[in-house]
Amino acid sequence: MINSLSGRLLVLTTIFVMIAEIMIFVPSIARFREDYMLNRLERAQIASLTLLADDMIDAELEAELLLNAEVFNVVLRRDEVRQLALTSPMPQLISETVDLRDNSAFMLIRDAGRRLLTQENEVIRVIGAPVRDAGLLIEVTMETAPMRAAMIDYGLRILLLSAVISVITAFLLFVAMRFLLVKPIKGVVSHMQHYAAAPEDARRVISPSARVTEVREAEEALKSLQTELTGALKQKERLAQLGSAVSKISHDLRNILTSAQLFTDRIEMSKDPVVSRMAPKLVGSITRAVHLCESTLAFGRAEEPGPTLTMVALEEVLNDVLDSEQLAIGEFDLALKADVPEGFEVRADPEQLYRVISNLIRNARQAIMVSGASGEICVSAAETADRWNISLRDTGPGLPPKAQEHLFSPFQGSVRKGGTGLGLAISAELMRGHGGDIQLVQTSAEGTEFLITLPKGESAI
Repeated sequence: MINSLSGRLLVLTTIFVMIAEIMIFVPSIARFREDYMLNRLERAQIASLTLLADDMIDAELEAELLLNAEVFNVVLRRDEVRQLALTSPMPQLISETVDLRDNSAFMLIRDAGRRLLTQENEVIRVIGAPVRDAGLLIEVTMETAPMRAAMIDYGLRILLLSAVISVITAFLLFVAMRFLLVKPIKGVVSHMQHYAAAPEDARRVISPSARVTEVREAEEALKSLQTELTGALKQKERLAQLGSAVSKISHDLRNILTSAQLFTDRIEMSKDPVVSRMAPKLVGSITRAVHLCESTLAFGRAEEPGPTLTMVALEEVLNDVLDSEQLAIGEFDLALKADVPEGFEVRADPEQLYRVISNLIRNARQAIMVSGASGEICVSAAETADRWNISLRDTGPGLPPKAQEHLFSPFQGSVRKGGTGLGLAISAELMRGHGGDIQLVQTSAEGTEFLITLPKGESAI
C-alpha cells in the first residue's frame, strides 16, 4: 500500500496538510495568548467599575471581584492620575511586564512560544488600553500558570482538529486522484501487458479513451509506438521468410553459376577477337555473382560478412561497373562518365565497393530510362585529409518524397514499380561496415547526387 502511487499520495497529502495547519497553529497560539490577556484586562476593568460607583467596598467583595477577574490587582490611569482600583496579596514578585498596546506579530509569536516552554508559575504585569476609551490605560497583575494551561488546551484542540481535517482532506484527494489518475494509469498498464502477450496482433493496440489530458497524451503516444512496433514485427517476419527463400535460391543459383564458370573457361580459349575481349568480363561477372550468392548464404546464417580492406584502384572498379551498365543501356541516349584522378586509390573491399557503386548507377540508369529522356551519369572522386569522397550525379527526374523518407529502408525506398528497395539498404550496410557512409546530397527535377565517404583513419581497418 505504502509503495503504491495512491498510498504515497495519501501519506504526502496528510503530511502537507499537517504542515499547513502547524503554520497556522503558531500564530493562532500567539493570538490566543493575546486574547486571553485582553480578556483579563476587560474583566478587571468591569470589576473596577464597582469601585467607581461606590468608593468604599468591603474586603470580601474586592477579593471576589479580583478572583472572578483572575488577577491580583487593578490599576487605572484616568486624567493623568494613576489609581490602584483593586488589590490583593501577590504570591511572588512580578517577573515580567507585557504591554499589549504596541506588540508586533513577531513579538507575540516569540513571547507565546517562550511561555509554552516555561513551566514555572510566574506573576506578570499586563498593560493595555481600556475598552471604550474609559481612561488612559489599565494594568493588572496575574499568574502565568492558568494562561499556559489554557494555551496548551487550546493548542491540543487545534492540533486534533488539524489532524481530522488532514485525514479527511487526504482521503478525499486520495479518492479523487485514484479515480482521475491512478485508475487510468492502471488501465494503460493493463493495455501494455495485454499487448505484450501478442505484439504482432494489431487488435491489441490501445485505443485512447482517458479524459485526463496528460493520460490521454500518454495513451496516444503508446498507440503510435505500438502501431509502429506491430508494423516492424510484421516486416521482420516477412524479411525472415524472404531471407529463407533467398538463401535457398542462392544455394541453387551458386551451383548453376559454378557450372557456367566452367564453360566460360573454355570460351576464353576462343580465337574470335570479340569473344576474347568479352570473355574476361563475362568471367568477372559470373565470379561476382558466385561471391554474391555465397555472401547471401552467409547473411542468411548471420549477417553481411565484414569487409576485407585493401588499397583499391577506384578506376578499375568503376570501369567494370560502367562496362556492365553500358551493355544494359544499349542504344538509349544515356552517357556514362568517370572523372577520377589517375592512380586514385581508396581503402575498401573491392567486391563490396563494386556492389555499392553498381547499385547506385543501376538505380540512376533505370530512373532515366523509365523517364524516356536522354541523360547523363557522372562519377567523380576527391579526397581530404581524413577521407575519400566518391560522388555520383545524374540528370534523372529526382526522387519522390516517399522514397526520400525511407531511402535506406528495405522494401520502402524503391521508386521503380516492382522494385524491392533492397539495393540502397544493402549499400548503406556495406558502407557502415567500412566505417563510411552514403548520403543523399540533393535531389530535384534536374537530377540527384549521392556521396560515398570512406575514412582514411586506421580505425576503419
